[in-house]
Amino acid sequence: MPETKRIPVEKIYNLMVEVFTKLGVPEDDAIICADVLIESDLSGIESHGVGRLKMYYDRLKAGIQFAITKINVIKDFAAIAVWDGNHGMGHVISKRAMQSAIDKAKEFGIGCVTVRNSTHYGICGYYAKMACKQNMIGISMTNARPSIAPLFGVSPMLGTNPICFGAPSDKEYDFIYDAATSISQRGKVELYNRAEKPTPEGWAIDEEGKTYTDTKQLLVDLIDGKASMIGLGGMEEETGGHKGYSLAVMAEILSAALQAGSFMHQLNGWEEGKRVPYKLGHIFMAMDIEKFTDIADFKRITGEIMEQLQNSQKRPDKERIWVAGEKEYFQEKEIRKNGIPINTSLQKNLLTMINELNLEGYNNLF
Repeated sequence: MPETKRIPVEKIYNLMVEVFTKLGVPEDDAIICADVLIESDLSGIESHGVGRLKMYYDRLKAGIQFAITKINVIKDFAAIAVWDGNHGMGHVISKRAMQSAIDKAKEFGIGCVTVRNSTHYGICGYYAKMACKQNMIGISMTNARPSIAPLFGVSPMLGTNPICFGAPSDKEYDFIYDAATSISQRGKVELYNRAEKPTPEGWAIDEEGKTYTDTKQLLVDLIDGKASMIGLGGMEEETGGHKGYSLAVMAEILSAALQAGSFMHQLNGWEEGKRVPYKLGHIFMAMDIEKFTDIADFKRITGEIMEQLQNSQKRPDKERIWVAGEKEYFQEKEIRKNGIPINTSLQKNLLTMINELNLEGYNNLF
């Protein structure tokens, strides 16, 4: 089996749809799940694409995530709503919640939908892009399993709690900032584990505050509370560690307190020694730009901001200045042309699912 093989995007997409439907996810919902995952692969974010499929597979089979997404509307008033996802597919409730926020923004200028009792929803950027396509600003955040230690602490308390902000521009790509509030997220550690590589220094620490690079053991110790990811800015105030730490707390509050949901260690997936749903929370916001200003002016100014940054003086050792959303635009072109890179470990995971679900037509995929 080759170490890494490029597989056409359509084949990976179809495989994901089939896996989800075989696990009981309704076809329309399976398509949403595959759409979100493939968006990650196309953006070059390998940690949240098809590489995550086995995680959903295992959780669905374990009964800690449900194939049918039942949505309860807890509150719905003017520009806001609160939904309960009943531990269904996070991608499904999230796409519908963002669409509801967009619809509300069309009427009220701003729309906001919060979600509780959900599951992993993929990349934040998918939902922000939904708003951008409708000439709106899109914002999304989610909490996650405890991973980040608070500043000056060594215990995993906060999730990697990503924040996404998307704004349409007059360039070929929009401004899409999508990043965890930790230096790196758990998904990238999982990516290093599949590649059998050590975790880079400065990403994680042990109980004594020493850097942690043993990737395989790190994933175990994060669950056991014996290791932690480091927040943006690092371990000291002098390097801005208080900023990443506080941003993670902000995302936790907006993903839990605003919808009376679960938070921090309530999200670790265990109760009384038994595996349980993760009970994640999300928030989705849309702002209708035309309610504020002319959309052409907004796009032009946003594009000019991006372009002036790109054209500013570069460091001697760097060839280019990038803005958020730009690399992903070019990655998609390359990946659509050459296929999605699938390493040996991921190939084994995909083959396991193909064989256990008796999926046909994939025998020669690798």
